[in-house]
Amino acid sequence: MRPVLRVVLPFVGALALLLPLATAHGVAEGDKAFLQQSTGAQIGPFLYLGAKHMVTGYDHLLFLFGVIFFLFHLKDVGLYVSMFTIGHSATLIAGVLLNIQANPFLIDAIIGLSIVYKGFDNLGGFTTLFGHRPNTKLMVLVFGLFHGLGLATKLQQFGLSGDGLVTNILSFNVGVELGQFLALGLVLLLMGLWRTTKSFEKSSFAANVLIMAGGFILMGYQLAGFALQGA
Repeated sequence: MRPVLRVVLPFVGALALLLPLATAHGVAEGDKAFLQQSTGAQIGPFLYLGAKHMVTGYDHLLFLFGVIFFLFHLKDVGLYVSMFTIGHSATLIAGVLLNIQANPFLIDAIIGLSIVYKGFDNLGGFTTLFGHRPNTKLMVLVFGLFHGLGLATKLQQFGLSGDGLVTNILSFNVGVELGQFLALGLVLLLMGLWRTTKSFEKSSFAANVLIMAGGFILMGYQLAGFALQGA
């Protein structure tokens, strides 16, 4: 098999799996039941659910994969991930505690747009078409705000009990960050191995096109849901 196919085919397979899962922020039925019925401070379970959401949250991971794709120094990775974390944490916590309402379809469509943006940025599209690129740190922060708000809108649908809510949401957020740390650690390890091969440079274009495709899938699904909402 050609080197480029060895890299591209796993991405194609991953995107195929995303087609039936294009409902961002999916929550398992058992977890949903727990969230709806839990009362009082539940630090451990909410830590676990937060970590589980991030590890299985392909929308967040696909965006972060695009963010770190061409970052070769850990200090740069740490800076960009911190910008995303600040934005994600702020709107997740504030969205739930202040009951900030937003249309989940539109928020998740914007999350899809964030994935498209990062793949397009990695391909040099902004420089080629417009002669300059947006401030990448600022864009990561801004899109982080939408990623957190998307999760907040999902949690609001479960009618979380006000008893212990602050503790539980803070625990959930810490769990999200722990899950992000674990997932990114694995991604960075695999990326480090990939970058030592000749296929990385040859396949980076195709990989970022597929990142964009994943974002377009999510956008299309969510915009269709929004259009059908009032039908």
